[in-house]
Amino acid sequence: MRGLVVKSTGSWYEVKTTEGPVIPCKIKGNFRLKGIRSTNPVAVGDYVQIIVNAEGTAFISEIEDRRNYVIRKASNLSKQSHILAANIDQCVLIVTVNFPETSTVFIDRFLASAEAYRIPVELIFNKIDLYDEEETRSLENLIRLYTDVGYPCVKISAVYQTGIETLCEALKGKVNLFAGNSGVGKSTLINAILPDLKLKTGEISEVHNKGMHTTTFSEMFPLPNGGYVIDTPGIKGFGTFDMEEEEVGHYFKEIFKISARCKYHNCTHTHEPACAVREAVANRLIGESRYASYLSMLGDKDEKKYREAY
Repeated sequence: MRGLVVKSTGSWYEVKTTEGPVIPCKIKGNFRLKGIRSTNPVAVGDYVQIIVNAEGTAFISEIEDRRNYVIRKASNLSKQSHILAANIDQCVLIVTVNFPETSTVFIDRFLASAEAYRIPVELIFNKIDLYDEEETRSLENLIRLYTDVGYPCVKISAVYQTGIETLCEALKGKVNLFAGNSGVGKSTLINAILPDLKLKTGEISEVHNKGMHTTTFSEMFPLPNGGYVIDTPGIKGFGTFDMEEEEVGHYFKEIFKISARCKYHNCTHTHEPACAVREAVANRLIGESRYASYLSMLGDKDEKKYREAY
């Protein structure tokens, strides 16, 4: 029997079958994905085959080939990955300038990982109703930066429904992965889009200005005009995984474009003479924060997060 994984708790999976009903399923202990060292071999968005044993328990027996997925380094195991979701049409990254602050390094690492699998990203800047004058200037600077790079940006207040119609239009008919730091308002935003869900929302820690986890597992919800929203647990950090060092520059759109003018075809854009990328940074044609993020990802090699080159 074929179905779509719509919820994952880590030990149980809910699979919406082609016949209609949602069936709770388990996976066998030796189930592993070929070629991927993952903490979760089955992810929300996977199409799977299921079998039911004589006792009536359903098991996932096979995963169909994925057309893409978003992957990050597992939080506690540097040599393993965690798949956020599979078979995605679009990522929606929720960003907040404050309450809590989303770092540009986090944004850029997420964008680079999505680029690696050719998944478009929409940047949603939430909580605009809370920002003072200085924070609003920072917001506009970020929007200018990422719009110039080529990422659609939308300003939203989930609480006051500002920008919700624009977002709903962008989601229509697509499988959309919602991601972001804990506390940026993913669940509140999904409640604004799908009010009948009434997802649990959390508060921001006043001491650390960080969000507390309210979503503890991944789940996908159908949209009224077609498509799905996938809600994921909040991410504190985004460790890149499964990249070769020389590929990193390919996943920064502006760096990749300008690198064609570098003197050396294998330029790392760190120290080489006649490097067009470093020149562009000096001339403010590439944002300093974007270049700093690129360098931080190059630094991941010291923690052996890259796969070995063949």
